[in-house]
Amino acid sequence: MSKKPKNSLPDEVIKVWPEVLEDVEVQAIPLEYLHSITVEFHSGKTWLIEMADNEDPNVNIEQEIDNLFSAYNNEISSINFKLDTERVKRDIEKRTKLFLKKRR
Repeated sequence: MSKKPKNSLPDEVIKVWPEVLEDVEVQAIPLEYLHSITVEFHSGKTWLIEMADNEDPNVNIEQEIDNLFSAYNNEISSINFKLDTERVKRDIEKRTKLFLKKRR
């Protein structure tokens, strides 16, 4: 087994598809692959932001999240991102099949 990259995915994500995700080093995650964001505050309050709930094309999710983090920066104790691993797996498999078809 190889050494885990510095910015590797959490073990619970890797176990979904270890042969591909084990050696992945994460620099950024596209918003469409986020399942949810959990924001924990120093006060003990927790907010769960379900990413699939937003289907309004007029809302800029990236800007809204940035505004939230800026507004509550001093009150936030941690932020956890949950990846939609099934969607990642499905998209990678689909794009790999397409790539391999074009190579024939």
